[in-house]
Parts: sequence; structure tokens; C-alpha cells
Amino acid sequence: MKVRAKKRDNKIAVAAMALGAFAACQPISARADDTSVEIRLLKERLKQLEERVAEQGRKEKATQEKLRQQAAQQPAPPPGPGGPAPYVFPAGIGVPPQPSPGGLTATEAAVRGTPTLGPSTFWFKGVTITPGGFLALESVTRSAFLGADIGSPGYSNIPFANVPSSHSGEFRFSARQSRFSLLTQGDVDPVTHLAGYGEVDFLGAAQTANSNESNSYNLRARHLYLTVDNDFWGAHLLAGQTWSLATMNTKGIVPRQEDIPLTIDAQYVPGFVWQRTPQIRLVKDFDYNISAAISAENPATTFGGSAPTLFDTGSIITGVSAGVPAPTFPNTGVLGGSLFNSSNAINFTQMPDIIGKVAWDPTIADRTIHVEAFGIFRQFTDRIVYPVGVVGFPYGTGLQNHNNTSTGEGVGGSILIPVIPKVFDIQFSGLTGRGIGRYGSGQLPDVTYNADGSLAPIGETMLLAGGVWHMFPELDIYGYAGQESQGSKWGFSTPSTGHTAFGWGNPYFINTGCNIEDLGGAAGAGGGGFACTGNTSLVRQATVGFWDNIYKGPFGRLAGGLQYSFTQKYDFGGIGGSQERNENTFLTSLRYYPF
Repeated sequence: MKVRAKKRDNKIAVAAMALGAFAACQPISARADDTSVEIRLLKERLKQLEERVAEQGRKEKATQEKLRQQAAQQPAPPPGPGGPAPYVFPAGIGVPPQPSPGGLTATEAAVRGTPTLGPSTFWFKGVTITPGGFLALESVTRSAFLGADIGSPGYSNIPFANVPSSHSGEFRFSARQSRFSLLTQGDVDPVTHLAGYGEVDFLGAAQTANSNESNSYNLRARHLYLTVDNDFWGAHLLAGQTWSLATMNTKGIVPRQEDIPLTIDAQYVPGFVWQRTPQIRLVKDFDYNISAAISAENPATTFGGSAPTLFDTGSIITGVSAGVPAPTFPNTGVLGGSLFNSSNAINFTQMPDIIGKVAWDPTIADRTIHVEAFGIFRQFTDRIVYPVGVVGFPYGTGLQNHNNTSTGEGVGGSILIPVIPKVFDIQFSGLTGRGIGRYGSGQLPDVTYNADGSLAPIGETMLLAGGVWHMFPELDIYGYAGQESQGSKWGFSTPSTGHTAFGWGNPYFINTGCNIEDLGGAAGAGGGGFACTGNTSLVRQATVGFWDNIYKGPFGRLAGGLQYSFTQKYDFGGIGGSQERNENTFLTSLRYYPF
């Protein structure tokens, strides 16, 4: 309307100038009363033009309001393959740009209950508001007891046979994965768009709440972020909590277009690279369907293995006698303070994780392939604190308390191929590097320890392959296979096998009791000199499942799902050999999507 008003003013000004020029060209001998008559006529004509322009503006405003009311009352469109068809708004309704879902993108949006513009959308002061989410009743049956809800607690936590409870199965119902979401969108001008998105569920546990991979605080905020998009510059800003930039997308680098496994299990599949974390992200679109992005994301460090011992039967520090009590060495964090659980240690963090990513969406024949590559840079910190008040230490050694920092990095990528567009999709992804454990569903550790107490990033590789078959418009079948493997990082308190072994994957860790049920209830060591102290070297899983729309209509959608997974866990070979444990898991889900 501002543009039309400006054009109207320009037209009036031009008309006035033209008529003025015409009047100026009349003979000087023209009588004054003729000139005054012409001026009066011009004024009347201009007044008529202004009234006509104002009337036209009022009619256009009434038409816009009528179209908005019709859009709000328009019935839901018929469903399309793999999920609901995109909603078509009447002409003249301004809405932010929305990618048209189809194939895998539509299936994932449907399973996750992601809000999409449609009949449930309403307007408030020029802003579109779209609810989403679902109500769920789900079940999990495990062959070995984990004491976990619908999300497995990191697949590296599958217990070996020395844990008594692992000889019992586990079944439980859960409604806690039910989630609610809200998407708001508005246009600042024709090329600048603002949006906000929030999504919550109930899978938090206050006593163990942390931010290692996805926060577990009650009420659990899955997503809380804002976006600013500018079409002219092809630039996008995201600030808040959502999927990590390292998480694979189905197209471009666009929020709510992430390629998330369709599993019922909230921990997804080993080999899947992901986080949900606070971040600030900047994305730039280029020609040839290329996008590039960089983000700074919330840091956290996960630890594995045992720390070195300064004093055992000898010493790595000369001049200090054996038998001196061990110092607080190293110090990797403190108990939580304000707004954190005071029972949990909060590790030292000095800088965010930095992630860069490039995505390409080439069209080959009748299908669009999604390819991306990314890199991660991380920093780890701990504090070395030597004992105080011990004779000869630290005064005789010259050693001082200090901070240690080390870095981790990784490179990864993925490809999504619609083998048969909107019918069958396959995908492959991976990540390899050091200190990247928190980015995998297996939740293997980021770091262990060096002999001087500094943190040693652990090498790791994650791989995932998957396929989704949109068998019928109402039925989707999926399958995934993935694994996460780590290298070892170990040593001894002195350069001799006669001293305490430490680190991750040390071959002198004892595994002789891993297959002997510990009647004392201790997971780490049993009676009779047996123990199970080996570390996990590999977790892998194969899983299959399906989602079926039982009902879809004007009253929402009712969907049912079934998943089976077979998971294997291996440790490093130690004294007693390498150990293996398997887990069979069945999951069911019944979900109602009201929107």
C-alpha cells in the first residue's frame, strides 16, 4: 500500500506540473479572470483524482481482509504421497516462503509433527501462527535391562554380563515423547522475513540433567530459536537452540529440514551425527544451489577412562616418596551452580564449538540430490592441581598449578539420493576426527587423560547408511545401519608395566570378570580378583521399522509405528580378552497429530 500511495502522489504531482506548464504557455494578454477559472477547475480535478485513489485503496483493503477470512475457513487439502500436501493460500495473502515438502522431507515432517502452513494456521497482527506436535503412547521392550525410558541412554551404556540387572528383560509404557510446538512467521518487507520456533517434550530427568548432546532439563526444550531471512542477499541468521549445524539436512541448510532418522527410539541410531544445542548460525546462499554456513555452538566435554596416578609404587615426580595421598589431579570441572543441578559436575569451557558447512543440491535427470560437507573445531580444558602441605612437594619440584588446553577436530559429510523420487530414498553419512564423541548417538567419550593430567582427545569414526521406502501414500518403511568406533589412548603412571594403567583402551585393563555375574552388585569389579574395567571400542546397530497412517482427515491424523533394533557393543582387548554384549529392542508408538 505504501508503494501505491507513493505512485498516487507522483501522478498528482506530474499532473499539477503539466497543467502548470500549460497555463504558463498561454498568451500574456490572456485575462486574469480566465486564469483564475482554469486554476479552480484544476483544483477540482485534482480533488476528484485524490478521492478516486482513496476509494480504490479502501476497496483493496476490504478485499485483502475478505481473502484472509476465506483462507482461515478453507478446508484441509487432500493428502499427498508421504504426508500432507502443501497448503495453497488464496492469491493476495502474504506468507513467508515455505519449501514444498515431498518424499523424505514430507515423511520426516509428518513423523516429527513439524508445523506447516495450512488450515491450522491463523493470523494475529500480520503474523502467522502455526501449532504442531503430537500426543503419544509408546512402549519399549529390551532384552537386557537398562532402566531407561523411550530413549536409550547412549548405546555405549549397554551393560556386560557382570551386571546382575542385565540378565533381566525390560518393558515399559511411556507418554513422555509427546511434544508440542509453535511456529510464528512474519514479513518485515517483501524480502525480509522473521520467524520463531519452539518445541518441547517431557523426556527430562532433573537429577541427571545435562547438555552433553541434548539438554535434559524439565520441561525439556527441544527447540527454541529465531530466524531472520533476507531474500535479496540470500542470507539467513539463526539464534537459539536447535539441531547442530553438523546434523544432515534434506535440502540446503534450512531449519526444520534436517534429515533425522524416523526411529521411535529418541536416541536414534549409532553413527547418526547430531546435537540439539544453543548456537548462533549464519547461512549464505549462492548460485548453482550452493549454500555455506558457519555456527558457534554450546560446548561440553564427555570423559572416558581413568586418570593417571601420580603416586603408586613409584612416582613420575622425582624426590617425592611413595605412599603420598593422591592429589586432585586433574580437575575437570565443578558442581553445578546457578540454574544447573548441584549434583552434576559442570566441566570447564572456554570457547564454543565452531562448525562450518557447505551444501549442494544438484538436479540430475528428474531428481535432486543433496550433498554436504562440514568441519568441527573444539577446545578442551582442565586444571592441574598438585597436593599442598606435603613435605618436599610441590616446593622441591618447581611445579605449579596450571590450566591445560587441547583441541579436537573432525570432518564429515553426507549424501541423500532419491533413487525413485518420492518413492525410495537412500542416504550415507559419516564423521571422523578426534574429540567428537558427544556428536554421536553412541555417546562414546570425547577425551581421556595424558600422563601429565592434560586431556587427550580420542580418535573416532561414525558411519551411517539408511533407506526409506514410501511404499504407499499412508505407509513408510525405513531401515538404518550404523556404527561408532574409537581408537585407544593410554599409558602408565611411570614408564613401566608395573605401575598403574590409565587412559582409554589400555591393554592392561582387566576384563576377566565381564562374563561373571557380580552378586555384590558392583558393575566394575567382582569378587575373587575378577574385574571388568575394559572400555568400549565399538557400538553398532541395525534397525528396521515402519509408520502407518491409520486415519487422516479433518479431525487430524492417527499414526502407528513399530521398530526393531539389534545392537552390539565391544570393548578393547585387555587382560581376559575382548568382550561383547548384544541388545534386542522392540518399540511401538501410537501418535495423534491434531494439527
